[in-house]
Amino acid sequence: MSGVPLRTTAASQGGAPAQLLEVADVTMRFGGIVALDGVTFSVAPGRITGLIGPNGAGKTTLFNCLSRLYRPARGDIRLNGRSLADCAPADIAGLGIGRTFQSPTLFDSLSVLDNVKIGAHARGRNGPLTDAFTLPSSRREEREFDLIARVTLDFVELGGAATRPAASLTFAQRKRVELARALATKPALVLLDEPAGGLNHDEVAQLGALIRSIRDKLEITVLLVEHHMGLVMSLSDQVVVLNFGRVIADGTPEEVRGVPAVTEAYLGTRH
Repeated sequence: MSGVPLRTTAASQGGAPAQLLEVADVTMRFGGIVALDGVTFSVAPGRITGLIGPNGAGKTTLFNCLSRLYRPARGDIRLNGRSLADCAPADIAGLGIGRTFQSPTLFDSLSVLDNVKIGAHARGRNGPLTDAFTLPSSRREEREFDLIARVTLDFVELGGAATRPAASLTFAQRKRVELARALATKPALVLLDEPAGGLNHDEVAQLGALIRSIRDKLEITVLLVEHHMGLVMSLSDQVVVLNFGRVIADGTPEEVRGVPAVTEAYLGTRH
């Protein structure tokens, strides 16, 4: 299906900073527990970056900071050079960040298409008053959302399921719908939180090809939290390793494999 492109305009803006995402000295505490301790790294546009580490290393906590669900005690997070310090969770989609969660969070009573349209609505220009009166601008925007959702479903190879209720989908399909919803926000950066969790071998292989397509065809930068080391190492241009809330390695997959602490603690063990 052609029509509304999924690509974000951020990648083509002139004068964009060399780093799309900058995480600078981010520290997060829960009472006396330090979940993130001075986490610092950056992600260049057009990269797939894997964020790995054992359970409790702080990966999901960092994602929640990026999504503004948590507010760090110290440090800053910048997207395209803009600090997210004063942003609310509701602002994040409009700024260019999409996200999936470990467990798909769909509205089972809605159709697959309507679930994906929710993502497009996150970047809507019209307010509730405009929608209430069904003004022409609202109708135009709704048609645009519908087209974006259909194009996105085609991209994740679920276009034929658009009218089905979300409750009828398999687990793997639910994950793809949630991914489509994140892509429908037309992000510059998409955060994928354990997308391979619960998938079989063939489904993981298909997921890997899809993530590559997100980067290569849609020109969307990917930050990936994943325990499936084979997937992370085969996909990633950059790998950041967390341990007890600290970055212990940051480099290419080959460079990270060469760090003794990483090899011993993470790559040789199933988590």
